[in-house]
Amino acid sequence: MTTPASTHALPSYLDPNHLGPWGVYLQQVDRVTPYLGSLARWVETLKRPKRALIVDVPIEMDNGTIAHFEGYRVQHNLSRGPGKGGVRFHQDVTLSEVMALSAWMSIKNAAVNVPYGGAKGGIRVDPKKLSRSELERLTRRYTSEIGIIIGPSKDIPAPDVNTNAQVMAWMMDTYSQNVGATSTGVVTGKPVDLGGSLGRVEATGRGVFTVGCEAARLTGMAIEGARVAVQGFGNVGGTAGKLFAEAGAKVVAVQDHTGSIHNAKGLDVPALLAHVQQTGGVGGFAGADAMANDEFWGVACDILIPAALESQITQDNAGKIQAKMVIEGANGPTTPEADDILHDKGVLVVPDVIANAGGVTVSYFEWVQDFSSFFWTEEEINARLVRIMKEAFAGVWQVAQDNKVSLRTATFIVACKRMLHAREMRGLYP
Repeated sequence: MTTPASTHALPSYLDPNHLGPWGVYLQQVDRVTPYLGSLARWVETLKRPKRALIVDVPIEMDNGTIAHFEGYRVQHNLSRGPGKGGVRFHQDVTLSEVMALSAWMSIKNAAVNVPYGGAKGGIRVDPKKLSRSELERLTRRYTSEIGIIIGPSKDIPAPDVNTNAQVMAWMMDTYSQNVGATSTGVVTGKPVDLGGSLGRVEATGRGVFTVGCEAARLTGMAIEGARVAVQGFGNVGGTAGKLFAEAGAKVVAVQDHTGSIHNAKGLDVPALLAHVQQTGGVGGFAGADAMANDEFWGVACDILIPAALESQITQDNAGKIQAKMVIEGANGPTTPEADDILHDKGVLVVPDVIANAGGVTVSYFEWVQDFSSFFWTEEEINARLVRIMKEAFAGVWQVAQDNKVSLRTATFIVACKRMLHAREMRGLYP
């Protein structure tokens, strides 16, 4: 992904010819700028992260050697509240990627109107190559290194790619040891026994399903009998697939890192989820036929849910997509070029910055519950999640209609106006 250097004043630490995901984000900001009115004078604020911390994470390996890993925590914008965003452990993590993900968190939090800014963290590591004790040492050292900028009222990490409730428990404990008191609100996505929230695990997938149903209702598509294809069948894709199947849709194709499977009559989703739980992926599932990975994008379906990693729908495969609607479960799965191709084909893209905001919404509920030490029932949490997601989506849909723009640009209009209005009211200090 390249963006000409001349269009933006870029920080010196990025390569202007290889901006990676940050380049995608900058293009999205350019598309929204004409709609910002008088707030456009503040738009440069959005093109720079407020703070980026790069840390060395040294740990002793089980074999006695010392290994060093590169860690990041980026706080993109804190105008509306403390930073909020996940931590990912992946061998391909880069500063550009973490910057873009933190910026998308800023947009997402403002779009659903939770009182957070955007942040993101990551360690450049393949966690599958580490033992459990090495993973714990890595997590604790990373937490200690970024401890100077995180905290319940400063920046609240959460799980992301290859991190989970256990990793959050280690982060919470490490931070707590360092400040001398148990601080449950420093991270979200914790185990329920340590101040985690009910409904958090399924929250992102439930949000994808909720906005998908709203978009279907507004465009006249019936969920009953609709054919759904899902890329990624973990927390997000698996939950969304399960909920769509329960609502009467047919999940006809699924792809993940273990392969692609297809069954035109509809997959047995509970059986597939059990298979994924046992084997680690969808590959080899008995109730479906294997298909080539590149054929997945052209499968006959009505709804496509990319719920894996970013930049999966590109100009190379967007033309093959037969779905009428794409609901982005992952962060940044569609490139701007692919966005335009899908738009020209009349495919409705429900963007990540609204579609997958269910996770951070329930993270917000968890943080609120931790502060008050009063916990809600799962029914209350799901009802509040659905209400917030529906209201946010209705607002975005109206802005899209009023300005005749895509849902992605509309979400950016709503979010950027909220962020820049907060910036304008707060002013510059000193």
